Amino acid sequence: MSFSPLIRQLIDSLRILPGVGQKTAQRMALQLLERDRSGGQRLAQALNAAMEGVGHCKRCRSLSEDDICHLCADERRDDSLLCVVEGPMDVYAVEHTGYRGRYFVLKGHLSPLDGLGPEAIGIPELLERIDAGAFSEVILATNPTVEGEATAHYIAQILTGKGLVASRIAHGMPLGGELELVDGGTLAHALAGRRPITL
Repeated sequence: MSFSPLIRQLIDSLRILPGVGQKTAQRMALQLLERDRSGGQRLAQALNAAMEGVGHCKRCRSLSEDDICHLCADERRDDSLLCVVEGPMDVYAVEHTGYRGRYFVLKGHLSPLDGLGPEAIGIPELLERIDAGAFSEVILATNPTVEGEATAHYIAQILTGKGLVASRIAHGMPLGGELELVDGGTLAHALAGRRPITL
């Protein structure tokens, strides 16, 4: 079936979303056009407002409608801790743990094959933020991928000699997980990062 130009444009626009393929985009487009036009209008307005009004915080580089986001503006947070993450979604994930320090959001991870070097992901800005602050520990919370590990290692190396503790988030067994269901790489990290039981 061939769609009219406007429907085809809507389908193609929906396909830019992660995890949305051709069939899913078609279902979404037809759902909006056939059953929920008012919802489609609200979606268009919200999308337009977000594209116009959301930028990046000047301190942590997370998504924000203001120059300084609400997390950076909060004076009750711990100014001695800086958590470095790969993207804004990671900030929201770490916030759910009860972490109360500061953040710095990279624009991804180091990936020479994709042309992403230190400047592209914001390493110079990270160093400026560290030099301007009073941090005693930098928590490297990049993803546990090859690129995330390389990024954490690179940052730890350039922080050597700055009088800071560079720590890495732990990897290993998920809470409630069973050994037989865990992949070998995760289990190897868990064994390497084992700690004594303190009573």
